[in-house]
Amino acid sequence: MSDTDGKKPLGLGGSRPSNVKQSFSHGRTKNVVVETKRKRVVVPKPGTPAPKTGVAAGLPAGGDPSKRPAGISDVELARRMKALALAKSREVEEAAKREAEEKERAEERERRRAEIEAKEAEDRIREERAKAKAEEEEEKRRAAEAAKNAPAAQVAAPPGQTEVDRPTSSAPRKATERDREAQTRDTTKAKPAREGDGRRGGKLTLNDALTGREGGRQRSMAQMKRKQDRARQKAMGGQVEREKIVRDVQLPEAITVGELANRMAERTSDVVKELMKMGMMVTQTETIDADTAELLIEEFGHKVVRVSDSDVEQVIEQAEDKASDLKPRAPIITIMGHVDHGKTSRLDAIRKTRVVAGEAGGITQHIGAYQVTTDNGSVLSFLDTPGHAAFTSMRSRGAHVTDIVVLVVAADDAVMPQTIEAINHAKAAKVPMIVAINKMDKPSANPDKVRTDLLQHEVIVEKMSGDVQDVEVSAATGAGLDKLLEAIALQAEILELKANPDRAAMGAVIEAQLDVGRGPVATVLVQNGTLRQGDIFVVGEQWGKVRALIDDKGDRVKEAGPSVPVEVLGLNGTPEAGDVLNVVDTEAQAREIADYRMKAAKDKRAAIGAATTLEQLMANAKANQSVSELPIIVKADVQGSAEAIVQAMEKIGNDEVRVRVLHSGVGAITESDIGLAEASGAPVIGFNVRANATARNVANQKGVEIRYYSVIYALVDDIKAAASGLLSNEIREKFIGYANIKEVFKVSNVGNVAGCLVTEGVARRSAGVRLLRDNVVMHEGTLKTLKRFKDEVSEVQSGQECGMAFENHEDMRPGDVIEIFERESVERNL
Repeated sequence: MSDTDGKKPLGLGGSRPSNVKQSFSHGRTKNVVVETKRKRVVVPKPGTPAPKTGVAAGLPAGGDPSKRPAGISDVELARRMKALALAKSREVEEAAKREAEEKERAEERERRRAEIEAKEAEDRIREERAKAKAEEEEEKRRAAEAAKNAPAAQVAAPPGQTEVDRPTSSAPRKATERDREAQTRDTTKAKPAREGDGRRGGKLTLNDALTGREGGRQRSMAQMKRKQDRARQKAMGGQVEREKIVRDVQLPEAITVGELANRMAERTSDVVKELMKMGMMVTQTETIDADTAELLIEEFGHKVVRVSDSDVEQVIEQAEDKASDLKPRAPIITIMGHVDHGKTSRLDAIRKTRVVAGEAGGITQHIGAYQVTTDNGSVLSFLDTPGHAAFTSMRSRGAHVTDIVVLVVAADDAVMPQTIEAINHAKAAKVPMIVAINKMDKPSANPDKVRTDLLQHEVIVEKMSGDVQDVEVSAATGAGLDKLLEAIALQAEILELKANPDRAAMGAVIEAQLDVGRGPVATVLVQNGTLRQGDIFVVGEQWGKVRALIDDKGDRVKEAGPSVPVEVLGLNGTPEAGDVLNVVDTEAQAREIADYRMKAAKDKRAAIGAATTLEQLMANAKANQSVSELPIIVKADVQGSAEAIVQAMEKIGNDEVRVRVLHSGVGAITESDIGLAEASGAPVIGFNVRANATARNVANQKGVEIRYYSVIYALVDDIKAAASGLLSNEIREKFIGYANIKEVFKVSNVGNVAGCLVTEGVARRSAGVRLLRDNVVMHEGTLKTLKRFKDEVSEVQSGQECGMAFENHEDMRPGDVIEIFERESVERNL
C-alpha cells in the first residue's frame, strides 16, 4: 500500500501560485509564495431533473394541510405553488442556457489551444531540424580541422609518451578546455564586483535601482496579477488589450485635476500630461475650469454631462398634484390696514381674546398667525400684520402667502398712507379683498367717506356698484362680526381652495426668533402637504429636524396640515422671515442644500459690496469722505422686527449723514455685540430684548451705551435725532441794509474812504458787506472803519450819511452800492 492509501493528498487545488519579492530596509529581501484560490462554480447537469414539489411530487393541489402556514387559503397556496413552479422552471432554463454557453466557450478554447499547440509543434520541429543541421556542419568542420592538425600533433608528441597516453583526437581536448573556461567564468562571476568593497554589498545603489536588480523597485501584487491575466488570456487566444469603456463624466463648474481623473477612471499622470500638452502646467490638486475639463474629457473619449451647483435643489422641486389627490383646506386671511385702525381688535373680537392689551404702545409690532373655528364649524386661518410704516416687508409677506385680504379702515379716519400701501400689496399679490369699515360705534364715523376715498385707489365696493365686499363692523361692540365672517366664507367658497395633504410639506416662514430656552424657533404657515414631527427640512440657509410642533394656543401637536400655522422647533439657526420650508428625505440632502444656499448668498453679498473697477472704488472713497456716519448695532426679539428696523434705518439720512447698521440679529445682547460696539464706537439698540449679565458688566467697564426700546416709532425718532446731531449747522444770511456811494475820498494813513448814504435798513460795523457795481459783486468782506462825521460809530441808521472803508480793498467808485448783511447759524434736522 502506498502512504496515501489511494487518497488524494492535501493541497490548494485549483490555485495559481506565484512568487512575490518583499523589500525591506538595508537591502534585505524575502521571496514569498502567494497562491490565489479560484472560485468554484457548481452548475447542475442538463440531465438532472429538478426536485419535485407540490402536485408533481404527488401532493394534493392545496398542499399538506398539516404543514400549511396559518391563515393561508387554498387559493393563495395554489397561487404560491404555481409561482414557485414557474421560478423553478426559469432556473432550469437559465442553467441549461448557461451550460450551453459554457460548452461553446470550452469548445472555442479547445480549438484555439489545439491551433496554438500545432503551431508550437511545427516551430519545435523546424528548430530541431535547423539545430541538427548546424550540429552536423559543426562536426564536419571539426573533423576537417582534426585531420589537418593530426600530423603536427604526432610530430610534437614527446618520445616517452605511448600511443595509449596520447589523445586520439582534438575534439575531446577542446571539450575539456571549454569546461575549464566555463568553471573559471563561474568562479569569476561568484566573486564580488569590487575587491575590498564588502561594506556596500547590502546597500541599494542608484545603478541597481535603475536596472531593476536585487533591492530595486519590485512589482506590486496587482501588477503581477494583471500580467498573469494577460498571459492567460493570450494563451486562450483572446485579445490582450481591453476595450475602451466610454463613461458619462459629470462636470461641475470647477473641478480639480485629481477628481476629474477619478471620474474618467484614467491615470492622473496621463491627465496631467495632456494638460501640459495644452500648455497648462498644473498638478493634481489644482482646479481647472469647466471648458478646459470638457476638452480633456472629449480627448480621452468620454461623454460630458454638465452639472451645476444648483442641481442640489432639484430634490425639492414640487410636482403638480393630481386633481384626485386635492382636498379642501381652510382659507388664509390676512388682516391689513393703517396703524391704530383696529386690526388686532377686530381679530380679538373674532378669537374672543385680548391680544391688543399686551401690545407695547398699543400697536402691533409682530406678525401673528392664528386659527379660528367659527360657530358654524368652519376653520379660518388669520394673519395679523403690523400697521406701522416701518413694517412694509411684513405686510408684503403677509399678502403673498394669503388667500383673502381683509382691509380694515377706521370710519372716523378714512384712507391713510398704510391703507394705500396695503391696497397695493393686495393688488400685487392678486388676491381678493374685503373692506371692513371699523369703529362704527363712534359718533364721528363716516363710512361713505371711506367708500369715496377708496374710489381714488380703484377699490370699488359693492355699495358703489363694485365687486369688492364691504362690511361695517365695530370691534368694541362686536356689531357686524357675523357679517364679516359670512363675507369671508362666501369668498372662500368662490375660490374653491384645495391642497394635497398626503405629500412632503411646503410652507412659508411667517416669523422667526431665537428663544433662550428653546433655541431657534420659526412660525411656519403650511401651504401644502403635512408637516410631521421628525421630518427633516431645509428652510432658506438653515436646515433641521422637527423636534416639536406648537399651535397658536401653545399646545403640542404631532402634525400640521395645509393652512395650519405652527411653531417649529429643531432648527440649526434662525432663518429669515419669508423663507420657504421644504421637507427632504435625508439629512445629507438638507445639509447640502443649506450649504449651497449659504455660499450663494455670501457670493451675492460680496458681489454687491465690491466695486468692479478702480475708478468706482476711488469715486466711492471720495464720496464717503464728505459723509458722516452714525454706526449702530441692532438686536431684536424676532427676525421680522430686525428686518423692519434695518429698513427704517436705511431711510434715515441724506447726502451728508447716514445711519449704518453694522450688525443686526435676533436674541439677547451678548458679550460679542458689546465687543463689536466698542471697536466701532457704536451704540447697541435692543428692541424688546435685554443684555445678559456678562454683557451688562462688559458694557459698564468699556463705556458702551445700550438703549432699550419696545415701540418702533420711539426708536426711529431717537436715531433720527442722533443722526441730526451729525449735520453741520446751516448758515443763513440776513440783509440788514443798503448804502449808495456818493463820493470817494483819499485819506492819508487810511486809504480810500467812501462817502455813503444809507438808503435802507441800518449799517453796522460788525456786519459783512458786499460791493455791487451794476448788480455784480465786486468785493465781499468786512468794514475797516465806519464814521459819522469825525467819530467812529458802531451803526448808522437809514437816511444818514457816513464814511466807510473796506479791509484790503480800495477800488470804490461813485454810484456803487454797498450791501450790508449778517450771518446766523441754524440747526438742521433730518
